[in-house]
Amino acid sequence: MNPREWLRYTQISDVRGPLLVVTGVEGVGWDEYVHIECADGRRAGVVLEVSGDVAVVEVLEGTAGIDPARTVVEFVGAPFEIPVGDGWLGRVCNGRGEPLDGGPAVTGPRRPVSGAPLNPTHREPPADPVLTGVSVIDALTTLVRGQKLPIFSVPGLPHLELAGQIAAQAEVAGEPFCVVVAALGLTHSDADRLRDTLEERSAAGELALLLNLADDPVVERLLTPRAALTIAEELAFGTEAGRHVLVVLADMTDYAEALREVSAARNEIPSRRAYPGYLYSDLASLYERCGRIRGRSGSVTVLPVLTMPGGDITHPVPDLTGYITEGQIVLSAEQHARGVYPPVDVLSSLSRLMRHGAGPGRTRADHLPVAAQLLAALSRARQVRDLAELIGTGALTDLDRAHLDLADAFTAELVGQGAVERRGLDDTLDRVWRVLARLPRSALTMLPAELLDRHLGDPS
Repeated sequence: MNPREWLRYTQISDVRGPLLVVTGVEGVGWDEYVHIECADGRRAGVVLEVSGDVAVVEVLEGTAGIDPARTVVEFVGAPFEIPVGDGWLGRVCNGRGEPLDGGPAVTGPRRPVSGAPLNPTHREPPADPVLTGVSVIDALTTLVRGQKLPIFSVPGLPHLELAGQIAAQAEVAGEPFCVVVAALGLTHSDADRLRDTLEERSAAGELALLLNLADDPVVERLLTPRAALTIAEELAFGTEAGRHVLVVLADMTDYAEALREVSAARNEIPSRRAYPGYLYSDLASLYERCGRIRGRSGSVTVLPVLTMPGGDITHPVPDLTGYITEGQIVLSAEQHARGVYPPVDVLSSLSRLMRHGAGPGRTRADHLPVAAQLLAALSRARQVRDLAELIGTGALTDLDRAHLDLADAFTAELVGQGAVERRGLDDTLDRVWRVLARLPRSALTMLPAELLDRHLGDPS
């Protein structure tokens, strides 16, 4: 909208915390972006509620120092917009796109952050891998370009550390690639650690980092993931080259809490656990913005991270996320207590699109069969461990003990990895073979003889 068409009002009837109550308005809508001219400069806001001729505006910079008698509110007639383009790469900004790295403001054509899910008729199925450099993920829950694959955690586990490691290490073979990270509700110390983790990738011009801190406005927390996805869409689909873009959203539970708070401010009728009834559609409007478009070379892959309050996987946020996304990576408090990093529970994790991203011509010909064999062996090892607690290890068969040995080797050889250690795919799959070698060949029934001979040697 042209600035001359903006609606300007001076009738501010109340200032409550971060909220302005503007009266006498007409033609104003929810989520509309607002410019506020006050005595000490210009601020920004978002319309939270409209009732008749009254609009409630949340001021993103807070209302301290605002004099209602000397303030003008401009409703721009559109949701929040940000510039898009390559200028984001290498930059660190807040959730509204304002620089935090001391650089100039990002410039480029402006796009509304509200965006839209990809048209299903224009989608290409996800295909080919995004390799994270984390062995347990690349081997058993391969991330696929265009996929949405969440990480489920509980408070206190290193989910943010793992998300940062993936963002720092992820790559695709031989094609343009970059990462967009939207960090939500972080403490200042967590934000500093994340910036340190991503410094090298940022310096290489392969990263855009949006930081929303715990003491930033809640409305900004709702804008941040939308801004990140808008940036990613332009990098993937808006240029001739087209990039494969990985979008990391952490922590989406903080996003949902902000949505609940804003819903309460709008006096909306609450649903499960006081979240708004549209939580499912709101999350879907974010997650479904990933994918591949027919005829274009780029892709947007989304890795949301969310914490499950009380470890409850039926909590509305993980529950609804599970309906929308294509699998999950589940972190285990038990593994973490044993000092394992990353503490992934592989038997609770899966990537439903793994077969589209792994195998001949994509990773390695032996990838899918050895992954299936390893998961089967780990499942048997868990059963044996439960049995041993009842009858004692002395009553176990030699094969049972071999499965327990395999489970221990799996944790030490494959899962255990440094937080700054990047492993190539060949190294990862060779480690899988070394773990499987703990079992006799007769127990490896899911692997063809040709693969066994090549990797374990000819028994003759």
